[in-house]
Amino acid sequence: MRDLEHILNWRRINARLTTSGQPDADQLVELRDLGTTHFVNLGLGHGEGALIDEAERVAALGMSYIQIPVDFEKPTDRNFEDFSLALQNNPEARMHVHCIYNARVSAFFYRYAKTGGEISEDQASSIMESIWRPGDDWAAFIDRPEAKGAPNLYAGEDY
Repeated sequence: MRDLEHILNWRRINARLTTSGQPDADQLVELRDLGTTHFVNLGLGHGEGALIDEAERVAALGMSYIQIPVDFEKPTDRNFEDFSLALQNNPEARMHVHCIYNARVSAFFYRYAKTGGEISEDQASSIMESIWRPGDDWAAFIDRPEAKGAPNLYAGEDY
């Protein structure tokens, strides 16, 4: 199984699920060539680092596209429900889930693991902590009360 480790914060969850920060237009082609059939974007789809026409590019490459815009300052239970449904409604899909940095995504997979999703909590925690250690509103979102009030910390910068 080939990995695309040159994509920002690339991580492989399992044979069907991969995650990363924002892929560029050429990397969308590489992801399609890897066998990806579905894209889920947890970023807002605009702003610094976003690929503004991503939905159109993904569709032109023959892949399905799901946008779940998650405000980094206020992730919601509804965002998580939409994320969970995207995974559950496409159980055979080779899916790539991304945001700008893979912070949102790794936290969502951590919370998903805690609900019995197809990744272990230990694996999800390891992936998340290799990218960041959520604090602030994210601590409540992923049910880590010990991190409430702490700042978000980023691997390679803060630890």
